[in-house]
Amino acid sequence: MMDPIQKYLIRNELTLKRYNRFKQDRIAVASVWILLAMFFFSFTAELWANNRPHIMSYHGKIYFPLFVEYHPTQFDREDIFVMDYHNLELSKEDWAVWPIIQWDPYESNKDVSTYPSPPTQQNWVGTDESGRDVMTRLLYGFRYTMVFAIGAWFLTYVIGITIGAIMGYAGGKVDLVGQRFVEIVESTPTLFVLITVISIFTPSLPLLIVFISMFAWTGISAYMRAMFLSIRNREFVEAARALGADHRRIISKHILPNALTPIITFAPFAISANVYALSTLDYLGLGLRPPTPSWGELMAQAQKWFTTAEWLVWGPLVAIILTLILMNNIGTATRDAFDSKM
Repeated sequence: MMDPIQKYLIRNELTLKRYNRFKQDRIAVASVWILLAMFFFSFTAELWANNRPHIMSYHGKIYFPLFVEYHPTQFDREDIFVMDYHNLELSKEDWAVWPIIQWDPYESNKDVSTYPSPPTQQNWVGTDESGRDVMTRLLYGFRYTMVFAIGAWFLTYVIGITIGAIMGYAGGKVDLVGQRFVEIVESTPTLFVLITVISIFTPSLPLLIVFISMFAWTGISAYMRAMFLSIRNREFVEAARALGADHRRIISKHILPNALTPIITFAPFAISANVYALSTLDYLGLGLRPPTPSWGELMAQAQKWFTTAEWLVWGPLVAIILTLILMNNIGTATRDAFDSKM
């Protein structure tokens, strides 16, 4: 009995063989499912970690605080401007359905005496130096980490594949000028440029994605250039030219599909490298601006409070290591699946 993916891939025998070879690696398949679960819980984090109930009954009226912003006066509070549901007194007839974790990533726990505070029933992994729930910030931090990692990977590949394809297909003076341009980009002191950019602009996720992609595309362009140089004079490409195919069709229909195979195997490793890169930038204070949930920022706090708040170390450390291991397992299985010698 074939699953839907196999039915979809049955038209391409080689792709189906690669898919079946990937499925034989049980560790990689388990890694995919774990990573998908992490994606699901992080990108729906408001349902699992928030400081507002999903639904509640107050004085006989039903409210949906998670989806609707209510003014405090609707709950007989005249002394505040933003509703605090933690301190809302409910009568015996009132009720509320809370998320599993009742903390917002930017909210401090004012019931503890010192910050950071150790793990408790209220804060499963403790709080950071500002009293914010570490578990909540880890959950939301995965979202920002993966958006950066996948966004930077995609933009890097688009730039690198485009430039490498142009150099490899055109050759001659175009390739010569392109190679000199690649050498200039590779010799640029990236860290100093990043410090300069941050001093001028406020760091944000799109800005970091664009900045990383501007300097990370050179490696992919080299692979793509080499693939185009080796494929552009093969028999099936010459046959396409003889039949009158234009340059756009030759590149998009004949050369590019055959050149993408080795590039695909690098993708999981590139994404895991971007996860590490953002954590490093946040750790150094060159990444996302506080109070944005960030694994690297938690690691920086862990260094500061290492002797008295060891729980700050284990949370982000486990999250980073687990994500890198899962991505590397997937990358290894993908590389083996695309290996023609296996």
